[in-house]
Amino acid sequence: MDTMVHDSEQQEIPEQKLWRAVIASAVEEWVHGPLRRKREAERFLFQDEKDYRDVCCSAGIDPVSLRARLLKIRSSEARTEAQLGGSRDTLHRAA
Repeated sequence: MDTMVHDSEQQEIPEQKLWRAVIASAVEEWVHGPLRRKREAERFLFQDEKDYRDVCCSAGIDPVSLRARLLKIRSSEARTEAQLGGSRDTLHRAA
């Protein structure tokens, strides 16, 4: 019986690594990918409910917690963009 449990745990770890790689790839595309891939990744990470939840659960990651962290990143990036845009407008008017 111990062997069966141990074998099951060993099989689960590579599967979780695979699904974590899927999530990491989606985040990478969202941050650094070409526009089309960014949009696809953003839809998956922020709007998709079923597939996103399934992938996170398969990866051993809490989908609500991950999405909350990604939302914080997205909102801080939006604030930075807004601040940079304001700085550019000021520089443009000064020139």
